[in-house]
Amino acid sequence: MRLIKLGLGAASCFVLIACGEQSAPPQGEQVQQIVADAPQDAVVEGPERVILAFGDSLFAGYDLETDEGYPEELERVLRARGINARVMDAGVSGDTTAAGLQRLDFVLDNLPDEVDLALVELGGNDLLRGIAPEQTKANLSQILQKVQARGLPVVLMGMRAPPNGGPQFQQQFDAIYPALADEYGATLVPFFMRELAENPSLLLEDHIHPTADGVKAMVAAQVDTIVGALPEED
Repeated sequence: MRLIKLGLGAASCFVLIACGEQSAPPQGEQVQQIVADAPQDAVVEGPERVILAFGDSLFAGYDLETDEGYPEELERVLRARGINARVMDAGVSGDTTAAGLQRLDFVLDNLPDEVDLALVELGGNDLLRGIAPEQTKANLSQILQKVQARGLPVVLMGMRAPPNGGPQFQQQFDAIYPALADEYGATLVPFFMRELAENPSLLLEDHIHPTADGVKAMVAAQVDTIVGALPEED
């Protein structure tokens, strides 16, 4: 279910590809194997588990079909595991952490159902705009406070800075996500875009956003972490 999907914009992947972690990228058949190795469809049962996906174009499914975005793929994978999941897409392309903070209360106030878990994915556009790491951290801190004030556990999607901003900027930015995850007891995905950085063939022609296969690879790598963060059923 798409809660919000507006506009165009750029979440930063191309700046993150330069993180120096690349090895020989896996080929297309390896990407297909990720999908082939996914659990076979199971019987969906139990109470509905609602997940809020709050972020930028990496959640909004920029330049993909309506059903190819990260929230939609995550929902399919969870349901294939037998989890009665509904993932609500609150991704807005182009959002910085400041823009996300600005609209967060509206999103939380207008959720149609009780939510079990929130995924927070922001910061790439801060990198693109050269926003100071301390401001990014302050905005994300307020976002986590507001989400947790609603009683929601959080999975924080970590970003990493490229080396071209200088070692001090890179060190300050990269420290934001683990520090906040530790401070707020959030579950951390250390580098949300790792699969794209390791395999540029999973990027669209803009070299910024994932292809549909890129989304599948990201979800396959992160779904266990997300399942582990879901609170136990009552």
